[in-house]
Amino acid sequence: MMGAEKDFDVAGIDANDEGYQDDIPSGRKQYQPGTGIKKYLPRTLLGRSLLILVTPILLVQIISTIVFLDNHWAKIMDRLAYAVAGEITVIARAIEDGITPESLNRITGYSSQNLGLLITYEQGALIKNKDFSDQHIIWESAVVNTLDKELNKSLRRPFYIHADFQEKWVQVNVQLENGVLNVELPERRLFSSSGYIFLIWMFSTSLILSIVAVLFMRNQIRPIRRLAVAADWFGRGRDVHKFKVEGASEVRQAGQAFLDMRRRIKRQISQRTIMLAGVSHDLRTPLTRMKLELEMMGENEDVKALKNDVALMQRMIDGYLEFVRGGESEGIVHVNLAAYMDKIKIDAQRLGRDIQWDIPSYIQLPLRPLAFERAITNILNNAAKYAEHIWVSADVTNDGRVYISIDDDGPGISADQYQDVFKPFYRGDSARSLDVGDDNNGGGVGLGMPIAMDIVHSHGGRIWLEPSDKGGLRVVMRLPM
Repeated sequence: MMGAEKDFDVAGIDANDEGYQDDIPSGRKQYQPGTGIKKYLPRTLLGRSLLILVTPILLVQIISTIVFLDNHWAKIMDRLAYAVAGEITVIARAIEDGITPESLNRITGYSSQNLGLLITYEQGALIKNKDFSDQHIIWESAVVNTLDKELNKSLRRPFYIHADFQEKWVQVNVQLENGVLNVELPERRLFSSSGYIFLIWMFSTSLILSIVAVLFMRNQIRPIRRLAVAADWFGRGRDVHKFKVEGASEVRQAGQAFLDMRRRIKRQISQRTIMLAGVSHDLRTPLTRMKLELEMMGENEDVKALKNDVALMQRMIDGYLEFVRGGESEGIVHVNLAAYMDKIKIDAQRLGRDIQWDIPSYIQLPLRPLAFERAITNILNNAAKYAEHIWVSADVTNDGRVYISIDDDGPGISADQYQDVFKPFYRGDSARSLDVGDDNNGGGVGLGMPIAMDIVHSHGGRIWLEPSDKGGLRVVMRLPM
């Protein structure tokens, strides 16, 4: 196996993801977004688990913040602003009552020492026209508005508030009868830092819990992802012997069930292959004797008919064995699709049909070379039976998938037979009789297309039929890069 197959923790699984539906008959996967709120929900198990964990945390934060701001922080600011407004009012009234300069100096000293208020009085001054367009953030505006409300209640005089929160100072200018009272106070007189501490603590703990939840959920989801990748690789026929059971008990149970299923499937396939190989070997011995006897009987119509029957039996045996084997033992090789197709072009020339190839040189694919060549050859042989012209093309889509199309200008088949063609031993009409087909790849016994489908599916891809714009049938293979 290739080195790229050693690690199961990979992103992107070509599986039936939720939200995808089969587009019959084309077989293309189209994502169908949910309706309403579903289209906004995450699609991954990790995303949904984190949503379940994080949503309550966010709700608790929002409710706690609202309750804190309304019942605690706002009341604390009201009380602080009420105290400051009362102190400024007392000083203003004392000045208007005719306080002496000596008493004003004592009040100024006491206020600076005990209240944190820097007071100056300008005799005969007036408040100058000020620019009241101070811009503050939300919480600063809340502090200024709260002080403004309390001063309006108690002071009842013209005043102006200028807040410089960068310097952590607030200035209040009050117009008195004979002058202007200037009061400067620190921000801490109006604002409690407990709000900061509470919010920082709440958001910090929530962030830590969210990080722990993310890490924990990633560890819980990883075994599920490994199990999904292992199942996907096993479906493609890749080696998954390094997969080990891990994770929670339910995940371990699923992992062990997968290992048991893989063991039973491999044993069943092995037994089926051994049985059919034994049957084929036992049948080939009498067929060989019959061929020798027929060669010794000369040439006539009866002998010719018997030879045709023996040849048909030989093709059937080879086709059955090829169908069971499927090329699963072959290793994956990364190939350039254009260079890989060059060999198939040479072999396809013997079909005697006009085949046009359009394969870009930049496409790289992980393939089982012999098995995939068998699938392409089966499809080309089938097209060559009924068409004169064949077109082979490849393209890469934005989702990182390669689409290989094989068109022909033959009669085609009805749309209700598109799915039946891939059933073993199916014959669509009388034109597909048992004595027509390739002797080596399941042709003539109704196994050519089923073999191609099994090979494509073992590569993690899909195959389906469509009407061709060339007039016949189109076979489309979708493969992951």
